[in-house]
Amino acid sequence: MELIRNRLLEYDMDPVLTEYLAVLLMILFIGVLCIAANFLTKKVVLRVIAHFITHNKFEWDDMLLERKVFHRLSHIVPAIIIYYFSSTFPDYQLLIEKAAMTYLIVVGLMVINSFLKASNDIYLTFEISKIKPIKGYIQGIQITIFILGGIVVIAHWLGESPFILLSGVGALSAVLLLVFKDSLLGLVAGIQLSANDMVRVGDWIEMPKYEADGDIIDISLNTVKVQNFDKTITTIPSYALISDSFKNWRGMQASGGRRIKRSLFIDTKSIIFCTDEMIEKFKTIQFLSDYITAKEHEITEYNSKNKINRNNPVNGRALTNIGVFRAYITQYLHHHSGISKDMTLLVRQLAPTENGLPLEIYAFTNDIRWHVYESIQSDIFDHLFAVAAQFGLHIFQNPSGNDFKNMMEEMGGNAGRREIGN
Repeated sequence: MELIRNRLLEYDMDPVLTEYLAVLLMILFIGVLCIAANFLTKKVVLRVIAHFITHNKFEWDDMLLERKVFHRLSHIVPAIIIYYFSSTFPDYQLLIEKAAMTYLIVVGLMVINSFLKASNDIYLTFEISKIKPIKGYIQGIQITIFILGGIVVIAHWLGESPFILLSGVGALSAVLLLVFKDSLLGLVAGIQLSANDMVRVGDWIEMPKYEADGDIIDISLNTVKVQNFDKTITTIPSYALISDSFKNWRGMQASGGRRIKRSLFIDTKSIIFCTDEMIEKFKTIQFLSDYITAKEHEITEYNSKNKINRNNPVNGRALTNIGVFRAYITQYLHHHSGISKDMTLLVRQLAPTENGLPLEIYAFTNDIRWHVYESIQSDIFDHLFAVAAQFGLHIFQNPSGNDFKNMMEEMGGNAGRREIGN
């Protein structure tokens, strides 16, 4: 600054004008120097760094480049130049130094913020990230850093120690708790969710209160995002997963089997004892031949041992069409290629209802994919609905409009025949 001023005074210029020109030229010199330094940093240094990063075998440094960590670091150079030359403007030195330092703090915060985001991106490349997500913790650290950065900036402008301002935060704790209520609740919930391994990215959860039924795609500090099966996105507060109940289907997915739990409703009027003709017919069914032979021998031996008079079918033991049908379903499921043989498989009767006798199938498919599961389940019940009549059983169904129409036509036909008879 003094050198420029002395050079201008050699031309016998007005001192006031000389001062203004000296200041203007110094500002211009600093501006050009900052632009040149910024250009050199971004066009040369950053390109060299980018070339080195993209041509090595490591992948984690690519995340730093994508998050522009080095790009934001380049903004520090102009601020350092301005801070260095602030002494050339004595009247404004303090203001320039504070402004430059504030800019350096803000740039530092942006660099740290980008680095934390890049750290999360790097962590997501590991398998453990699906079990223990850290995005919520990263966001908590970001909030803390920005609060502390703001306090440092304010303290710098006030000329006070940041610790003095930090000591006053206690008085603002109630306000901070109110402002950051959701973030604090989310942070605590995130720790509990992670520690107890309650949810992971990719889990299928159901939460009727929030109309969520789908896969978790993101777990953050405040929210958990669920992509429903209709492709809509439901956002659930993180703390709601702690305070409210929800269903996680991870256990089903990990087991490799998906449950079938559905009933056939049998018309109780069609349940009868098996006749000899029916038994002979059942022996020709592949899945029942061994069962019928063994059961006949067992029943005959029991009735003979206990001297049962079988002239009345009520006495002793006898096969029923519903029992044989239940045995057939069990054998059919045991031989079905889509049913898991390592999990629970049973066919049971439930309590009779006004809709008939429920014959419940409880089994697990060996494929958890939705479309495969539905296909296996549908194939099984297609077959059972079709073969029930072969056992003399009727599937219960409430009368439909077509049933009433046939009944009216039959009644009309009977009435016509009576008139002709008369």
